Amino acid sequence: MHAIRQYEFGPPDTLRYEEAPDPRPGEGQVGIAVRACGVHLVDTMLRRGSYEGPFALPELPMTPGREVAGVVDELGAGVEESWLGRRVVVHLGMASGGYAERAVAAVADLHALPDELDYDAAVAMVGTGRMTVGILDIARPTPEDVVLVTAAAGGIGTMLVQAARGLGATVVGLAGGAAKVARVRGSGAEVAADYTAPDWADRVRDALDGRGVTLVLDGVGGPAGQAAFDLLAPGGRLVVFGWSGGEPIRFTSADLLGRGLSASVALGPGLLRRPGGLRALQERALAEAAAGRLTPAVQTFALKDAAAAHAALETRATVGKVVLVP
Repeated sequence: MHAIRQYEFGPPDTLRYEEAPDPRPGEGQVGIAVRACGVHLVDTMLRRGSYEGPFALPELPMTPGREVAGVVDELGAGVEESWLGRRVVVHLGMASGGYAERAVAAVADLHALPDELDYDAAVAMVGTGRMTVGILDIARPTPEDVVLVTAAAGGIGTMLVQAARGLGATVVGLAGGAAKVARVRGSGAEVAADYTAPDWADRVRDALDGRGVTLVLDGVGGPAGQAAFDLLAPGGRLVVFGWSGGEPIRFTSADLLGRGLSASVALGPGLLRRPGGLRALQERALAEAAAGRLTPAVQTFALKDAAAAHAALETRATVGKVVLVP
């Protein structure tokens, strides 16, 4: 098979497309002919060796990738025959092996795909979608809310806009550049602003015509996230789920008390400790997509172009969820 291999930590060109031995399923595992594999910002951190999460850096050499969808074509010992030939999607956790034409996964972790869901959409939902559902659980948007979504053209942001609009909320979406702003409007945001423009916050205030932002869903942090936080009306809520802009929003308890704000984090324990854990979130995300209530935006690259996909993701040149196709 062909796979992406990494022998040292570093820039995108450390990802090499080459031949590798086929992985074989062990007891309780299946072999999957991969049709799509997901690319995540965490993948880029692991590639650089700069990941600072709760898990250790992977041992090298390795094949990156943690989200795969495809067809089960080999069974390990103890696996029911009924799995053979089924379309599946799986999140491999912090295990690697997704950027390849074949992958191995525990049968207990598999989700059978409904006919309505394509492989690339399934990959988007099992990772990015589960995060979206978890954020919504914590944020609890209502039809009365004015919801501001940072990075609204990204994989999570696109679906947050869809979900909030589906509830009847007023949605403000931020994105960088005219093309992404247009996509945010296409996703349903009534107000879409280019956060690279120096006066974007004033434009949002003018567009809302006196209505205050009641809920900020922020995965960007940095200057854009900080300005979004400043737009929150008294009594508003902030939900943080990342800081791709380099650093989290900075605020103090005095900031919260003075304006009557509340702040939550939709990361780590905030998601892991929810009833049913991550698997329940995955199941709900896949069901939302199959029913057409959430539609992931997907940008595909050929597997051999994984380095280009990483470079595009890191420079924010991508739109939606990045997916590699063998």
